[in-house]
Amino acid sequence: MVHLLTTFGDSSSGLGALGVDGKAFVIQLITFVLAFLVLRKYAFTPILKVLAERRETIESGVRLGEEMQKERAALDAKLQASLVEARKQADGILAQANDAARETVRAAEDKAREKAEGIIKEAHAATQQDAARVRKQIEKEVVSLVSEATEAIIDEKLDAGKDAALIDRALKGQRA
Repeated sequence: MVHLLTTFGDSSSGLGALGVDGKAFVIQLITFVLAFLVLRKYAFTPILKVLAERRETIESGVRLGEEMQKERAALDAKLQASLVEARKQADGILAQANDAARETVRAAEDKAREKAEGIIKEAHAATQQDAARVRKQIEKEVVSLVSEATEAIIDEKLDAGKDAALIDRALKGQRA
């Protein structure tokens, strides 16, 4: 076979006529096959393995990205629902606070009204007491004036018993 190849590359006929050396061609072919086998065993297989791993890594990254997008959408929905719930709770709390404030104001108004009524009653009672005291004082003064007038009219000093009897008769006579 080598003889055939070397004859094939003979310069007078075949490839030799084109300027191709048969021995060099065979050596280059054997070198190429050996280089290809060595590269396939030590270079191509690891390179293909690394490329496959890289492809798998990229695909898993894409899958992970898609899953994260789905999870993000789910979390956004949960967040929105939580915000709606929180808003409802806040509105409820505000409503309760407003009700409590109204109730507190109402209770304070009632208490103030009761206190004012108590003050008015105390003032009325004090006014009645003052009026009764003034009446008694005026009555004493009237008794004293009547006693003095009686003494002046009858020209006689009256003792306390006579004085009281005269005053009672005079007062009964006026009332009747």
